[in-house]
Parts: sequence; C-alpha cells; structure tokens
Amino acid sequence: MTNAVTVKNITFQEGETLICVPLIGKTLDEILGNAHGLVDAGADIIEWRVDHFAQVREMAQVMAALAEIRGALKALPLLFTFRSKKEGGETELSDEAYFALNREAARSGLVDVIDIELFNDEAQIRALVDDAHAAGVKVIMSNHDFHKTPAQEDIIYRLRRMQDLGADLPKIAVMPQSPQDVLTLLAATLTMKEKYATRPLITMSMGKSGGVSRVTGRLFGSAMTFGTVGQASAPGQIAIAKLREAVSYTHLRAH
Repeated sequence: MTNAVTVKNITFQEGETLICVPLIGKTLDEILGNAHGLVDAGADIIEWRVDHFAQVREMAQVMAALAEIRGALKALPLLFTFRSKKEGGETELSDEAYFALNREAARSGLVDVIDIELFNDEAQIRALVDDAHAAGVKVIMSNHDFHKTPAQEDIIYRLRRMQDLGADLPKIAVMPQSPQDVLTLLAATLTMKEKYATRPLITMSMGKSGGVSRVTGRLFGSAMTFGTVGQASAPGQIAIAKLREAVSYTHLRAH
C-alpha cells in the first residue's frame, strides 16, 4: 500500500485521480489573466510552466511573478515546473541555473510542489530534494519521452529510481507509437503500484491514442492527470470538464 501525500487541501493517494492544469504565458499579464481563469475551472492543483515565461532567466522577475501568481490562485496548491528543452520544454537553462531556480522557488514559501527532472546529476538532485523537504515543499520527480515508449522494465526502473532519490511523487510521461505502447505504460504503472511503490505515482501515455491513460489512473495507479483550460502543455491533454466526467466513470467502488 502506498503512503498518501498531502499538499495543502489535497491528497495524492491510491484510488483517486487529482486533476492538474498548466498555467502558461510569456508575460506576467498573460499569466495572471490565465490564472484568474483557472481559479474557477475546478482544478485540484495548478502547474506554472515557468519555461514559457519570457523572463525566466531573471531570478528576481521569476520570484516577483511567482508572488503575483500565488496571490491570484488563492488557496489552490501550486506546482512550480521548469521543463527543460530536452524533455519537451520551451527554454534551455544551464544545470547550475536550473537547480538555482528550483531551489529559490522551493525556499520562497510561495509554492507547494516543485518538479525535478530525473536525468540530472544525482548529487544535485539529492541536495535539491533535501532543501525542498526542509522548506516543507513536496517533490515531483519526472521523466518525459516525446518520441517513444520505453520497455515496461525501463519505465519501472525509472519510477523506482525516483523513489530512491527521495521523490514524493514519481512521474513519467511517454509517447505511444502503437496501442501496445499504451498497454505497456498502463502495465508498468500497475506493476509498480502493486509491487514497488511506496508513494503515489503519476504516469501517462501522451497523444490522442494515449488518452485512455489520462482517465484510468484510478484503475492502474496514477494519482494525477493533466487537463486543460485553453492551451495544452503536452499532446493529448483533455479539457478539464470532459476529463473530470471521464475520470468519474472509472471510479472503483468497494463492494
């Protein structure tokens, strides 16, 4: 049985699927306009994709924007994510700048969760995880493959590695080339949940054909899915109202 992870007023746990909506914008005005739209949309958690922010290389501007976003989102939990170019993001930062940005966000008192990409230096990852936890901030550790779906064993290995590195919420997103690839992702998720997981998982198969994975998390073990209000941040994301309705159909009731 995996341990639940509570962030503010929400809990990631087996048998539930929370909905995260990305907040995207190049300028602060655009971001805040979008943020106000998200507050009433019914998301459980908001992800600020800071790699889309034009001033992402200016730490003071990022922190000032973060304070405004935090105010606009009211009580909604906030996930801070800089998605690197190699994992499908908009901007590239040096490793040093990447870790400094996430550390500053974690220590700011303005975010509830940060995202750390798995394919980075282990010592730097561990130090950042420790700093986040010391600040009371949870960590999603992530890996994205926008080209293919790795073998089931490889997906499981990466998720277990994230646990070993201290992630509160291991996350993997992969691209299917066939229906079998979607099954591979779901099977890896289920095996991970049943055999190895000590905390909630976040997994998805992207694109249109992977859509089924975004609504069946409760069945296979993914505790969060990504929906949209307006602009999508990854291929195959579903509008939040449709997503919530679809997710409700897969709720397993105990008999």
